[in-house]
Amino acid sequence: MKYKVLIGLEMHCEISETNTKVFSSAPNEYTDKPNTNIRPVDMAFPGTLPVVNKAAVKKALMASMILHCQQPEYIYFERKNYYYPDLPKGFQITQETKPAPVGIYGKLKFDVNGEEKEVRINNLHLEEDAASADHYGRISKINYNRAGVPLLELVTEPDLHTADEAVAFLETMRSIYQYAGISEADSKKGQIRCDVNVSIMDSNQDETNPANWGTKIEIKNVNSFGGVRDAINYEIERQTDLKENGQYAEMQQHTRRWDEESGTTIFMRSKVDAIDYKYFVEPNIPKIKLDKNWLEQIRQEIPALASERKETYINEYGITNYDATILVKEKAVADFYEETISLGADPKSASNWVTTNLLGSLNKLDLTIKEIALTPAMLVELINLVDTKEISSKQAKEVFAHCLTSGQTPKEVVKEKGLIQMSDTGEIVRIANEVLDEHPDVIEQYKKGRTNVVDFLVGQIMKKTRGTANPTIARSTMAEEIAKR
Repeated sequence: MKYKVLIGLEMHCEISETNTKVFSSAPNEYTDKPNTNIRPVDMAFPGTLPVVNKAAVKKALMASMILHCQQPEYIYFERKNYYYPDLPKGFQITQETKPAPVGIYGKLKFDVNGEEKEVRINNLHLEEDAASADHYGRISKINYNRAGVPLLELVTEPDLHTADEAVAFLETMRSIYQYAGISEADSKKGQIRCDVNVSIMDSNQDETNPANWGTKIEIKNVNSFGGVRDAINYEIERQTDLKENGQYAEMQQHTRRWDEESGTTIFMRSKVDAIDYKYFVEPNIPKIKLDKNWLEQIRQEIPALASERKETYINEYGITNYDATILVKEKAVADFYEETISLGADPKSASNWVTTNLLGSLNKLDLTIKEIALTPAMLVELINLVDTKEISSKQAKEVFAHCLTSGQTPKEVVKEKGLIQMSDTGEIVRIANEVLDEHPDVIEQYKKGRTNVVDFLVGQIMKKTRGTANPTIARSTMAEEIAKR
C-alpha cells in the first residue's frame, strides 16, 4: 500500500453503575420516558450548585488504573464554554489536561485477529453528558434525561492503522467497562459513542514524526462499532482518492459526520487545531485531594477482567483458546457460564452448550442472554439428563430450544413431551427384529458387504420409537441381531 493510515479515537462511555448523575441527585438510569430523570441542577436553574458524585469519580479512577494511566494528586473540574441547545448552562463541566484529569499517558494491549497490538492513551477524563436531541423535519425535541450523566472520555494517540484495529480496541474497552462494573456499555441505550480521527501519509515516511502526518479529519458521533469500521474504510478510500488526484494538499482540517444511509462521511464544519473553549476551573467545585489509601483500595477492588477469565478457562478448565475467547467477549455470557459451572456442570460440556447452542440461538432470535428464560440451573439440569442417558443429545437440543423461551425446566419439558430415552435392551431387541423382518432385502445387502445399511436400520428403530431409543444401544443391538440372521 502506498499510504499509511493513522487513526485516533475519542471514545465516550457513560458510567451507568451509579445511583445518581455526576453532579446532581437525579437518577442515573435508562428510561424511555423523556425528561423524567432530571433535577434543577441539570436544567441550570438559578441558585443550584453541583455536588460531585464520589462513586463516579471512583469508577473513573478505576478505569484509569486499568489503563495504566497516571492518577493526579488533585481532582479538578473545569468549565468548557460553548453554546449548544442541549446544554442548559451554556457550558459543560469537564476536565482538561491541565490540571491533569483522572488519567494521563496510559496504554492498552489488545488482540487483533490473533496479533497483539498496543495503543497509547493520551488521557481519560470525567465529565457530564449533554442532553439528547431528536430532529423531525422542521422541529427538534430535546430529552434532558441524559444531561448530567457521568461520562468517561478516552483519547488515544493515533496508533491505530486499520478499521479492524479500531474496532478491536473499542470492543476491548467495552469489555473492560463491563467487567469492571463501570458501565453496561450498551450502544443500544446510547451509552457508547465515538469520534474518529483519520489521516493518511506516504508509507515510506516516519510516523513517529508528527510533521509527516497528513491532514486530520474528525468524524463525529459514530454510534456503533460497525459504523466505526465503515466510516474509517470510507474515509481511507476518500482521502486516498484525493491523494491520487493531487487534491490532498488543498484539504483543510475539518469535521465530518457518518451517514449510514448513504454509507459516506459528510462535511459538517471546518476546524482549526485549537478551538477556544475558554476553559477555566469550575468555581463551585473545590479541588479534591486524592487520598493514597483510597486509591490503593480502588486498585485492590479491580475485578478479574476478560483476559484473566480467559486464562482461567484455558488453564484450569481445559477450554480451547477459541471457545474461551467467545465466552469472555460479553460479560453476561461469561457470568452465565461461570454460574453454570458453580452449580456442578462439567466445564467443557457447559462451554459446548453455551458457545454453540446458546449463542447460536441468541443470534437467531436476536435476543440478549438477559432476555431469555433459560437459567444456568436449567442448563445444568439438561446436561445431567444427557449424562445419565435419560435423553439423547438430539432430544436435548429439542428440550433446550423449548426451555430457552418457555421458562419450563428441562425435566418438565421431557415429561410433557414424553421424551424419556428408551434404554431397555429387551424392548430395543424386539423392535430391531421387527425392523429386520420388514426389510429382508437389506439383510442381504449387509451380507454382501454393504455394512453402511446399518445406518438405515438404526434409523428405522429411531422412527418406531419416535426418537426415544438410546442410539448407542440401538446400533449395537442391530449389529448383533443381523449377525444372527
